[in-house]
Amino acid sequence: MRKLIQGIVEFRKGLTKERRALFAKLALGQKPDTLFIACSDSRVVPNLFASTNPGDVFVLRNIGNLIPSSTSEEDNSAQAVIEFATFALKVSDIIVCGHSECGAMKALCSGIDTVSCPHLKCWLKHGEGAVKRVREGFTITPHLSEDNQISQVNVLEQMRHISEYPFIKKLVDKGKLRIHGWWFDIAEADVYCYEKEENKFVLIDEKEAEAILTRLG
Repeated sequence: MRKLIQGIVEFRKGLTKERRALFAKLALGQKPDTLFIACSDSRVVPNLFASTNPGDVFVLRNIGNLIPSSTSEEDNSAQAVIEFATFALKVSDIIVCGHSECGAMKALCSGIDTVSCPHLKCWLKHGEGAVKRVREGFTITPHLSEDNQISQVNVLEQMRHISEYPFIKKLVDKGKLRIHGWWFDIAEADVYCYEKEENKFVLIDEKEAEAILTRLG
C-alpha cells in the first residue's frame, strides 16, 4: 500500500502537459482495438511488456486467464466483458495471454480437490480441459514443467471457449474479429505468440512481429 501511495505522488509530479491532454481526451470516451485477457498474477503487467498507453487496450484479468464455456451458467462476469468489448467497443482482436509459473496452473496440476477455497475451486474447473489434454499426450513445448505445459495448452483451451460463443463465431466468420494466443515467460521477460500451423509458441521478436503485422494487414 505504501508503494502505491508513493507511486501516485510520483505520477502526479511527472505528469506532462501532453499526458494531461491524453487523459482529458480519454475522459470523453475510449476506443481500444484489442481485448486483452490475462491472469491476475501481480507479476504479469500487460501495459509494461506491451508498452501500451492508457486507452489502447481493454483488459480482463482473472485467476488463470480463464473464460467459462458458452454453456456455463456459473459465472457471467467474463462473458459480460467479452460482450461489451465486441458489441460496444467493437474490438477487432482478442488476445488470451497465459504465463509461466502460474499459481492457478499449479493448482490444476495438483488437482482442484486440494484447493480449500470453495469459490476458487469452482472457478478453476474452467481450466481442467487443459490438464486433461496434456495428460492425454498433447503438448506444445515438451521440455517445460507440467504446470507450464498446462499453462500453454490452457491458452488454447480458453481461445476455444471464446470462439464457441455464437456472437464471437459470427464475427470471426465475417472477418471482423481475430483471436490470438500469447504466453509470457516471467523469468526471461519474453512474450510468445501461438502459431497454429507449427503448433508452437514463437518468440515475438522483430521478425515475428513483422510476420504478425503482415498477416493483420
